[in-house]
Amino acid sequence: MKIALGSDHAGLPLKNEVIKHLEAKGIEIKDCGTYTEQSCDYAGFALSVAEEVVSKNCDLGILVCGTGIGISIAANKVPGIRAAVCGDTFSAHACREHNNANILALGQRVVGLGLALDIVDIFLNTKFEGGRHQRRIDGIAEIEKKYSK
Repeated sequence: MKIALGSDHAGLPLKNEVIKHLEAKGIEIKDCGTYTEQSCDYAGFALSVAEEVVSKNCDLGILVCGTGIGISIAANKVPGIRAAVCGDTFSAHACREHNNANILALGQRVVGLGLALDIVDIFLNTKFEGGRHQRRIDGIAEIEKKYSK
């Protein structure tokens, strides 16, 4: 498994902790930045991670900003991306099992480190259930086709 990670300056400390956590588990990572605490915008990092996932260079992605909201909105502009902001373990499980989310977004200012790492583990270890949920994913893909150029 290979995971793409990205953050803005507000999410950098949590992103770095997630990287350490994943590397300790032997999971390959691709760090798409940022690498410093200098103020920066999240959209470019969201795009980098989303492109790694849709191109299948990485299996899944993890994004971090202050709340997880802005960076997930940016990632969701890329056709084929289903980024979900999760602040609890139930949502992390459901977004993979029911929505086949391929990017997890976390808020550095919203979740503590212990909870964030639990969310990451659940996100990475939960499989898409398929079945009736696939029909819903197909509906999302149809919306993307309608509005993508």
